[in-house]
Amino acid sequence: MNVVALDSAVAIPHHVVDDRRGTWGMLLFILTEACLFVLLFFSYFYLGHVSRGAWPPEQPKVTLALVMLIILLASSGSLYWGERAERAGSVLRGRIGILVTLFLGVIFMVIQFFEYREHLKTLLPTSNAYGSIFYTITSFHAAHLTLGMLMLLYVLFLPEIGSGQKPPHRPLANAALYWHFVDVVWVFVVAILYVGPAIGIHR
Repeated sequence: MNVVALDSAVAIPHHVVDDRRGTWGMLLFILTEACLFVLLFFSYFYLGHVSRGAWPPEQPKVTLALVMLIILLASSGSLYWGERAERAGSVLRGRIGILVTLFLGVIFMVIQFFEYREHLKTLLPTSNAYGSIFYTITSFHAAHLTLGMLMLLYVLFLPEIGSGQKPPHRPLANAALYWHFVDVVWVFVVAILYVGPAIGIHR
């Protein structure tokens, strides 16, 4: 029996393995969170299907939701610009991209606070099934956005925000993956909870 010995000279460097592991770990984390939102959206449609009255019982205002959508799309654009700048060798512009993204995220949260304040005048989470699922979906998204901001804030103060020899590897790229995911989720939130009822998709 012939035994083939492994040549240590062609072994994959440890940092390369960790680099891939970090990205795949973030992708798997995003997958689990995506499944959570799929179940929440399913619950929204199911509750609408079994409800006896109109669904939703009140029309949420679309204007602020669309403004917040524009803000999040702009934040993804600024972060993508920062990623490209960092890959091109400009770490400073990469950090500026993170700062702009964080600033837009704060603006989003402030606007959502005022939107919640208006909603709570007529609808509470305990009012009915619609109030419960509406606040659950939007607050879960806000929690994920907060986590994304904390990730970017952590990356901002790292000595290296791109690929490096020490962990965490590719921190900006991995945190950006999560941020873009959160932005995509808000697209679905706006389409299902705000625009859908406004154009009469739900009964």
